[in-house]
Amino acid sequence: MMETATQENLKKLLDELGDRLNVVNRGLLDAEDYDLAKYDDLKMMYDIVVQKGRLSTSETQAFVEELATIRKK
Repeated sequence: MMETATQENLKKLLDELGDRLNVVNRGLLDAEDYDLAKYDDLKMMYDIVVQKGRLSTSETQAFVEELATIRKK
């Protein structure tokens, strides 16, 4: 489904991550702020979140922090 690194898939992937991580500030997940070259990293994070299902508060925080580091400066 989201195997191909396209801007549309990046947006879907970030929207889904935002839902699963309960991110309140969706500005953090604006697809325009991410480099398509980092798509594989984001997809790997997404796959981990989906596989784990429920995340602890500290796990959620770690994923949000990782998103912030991947984001374009």
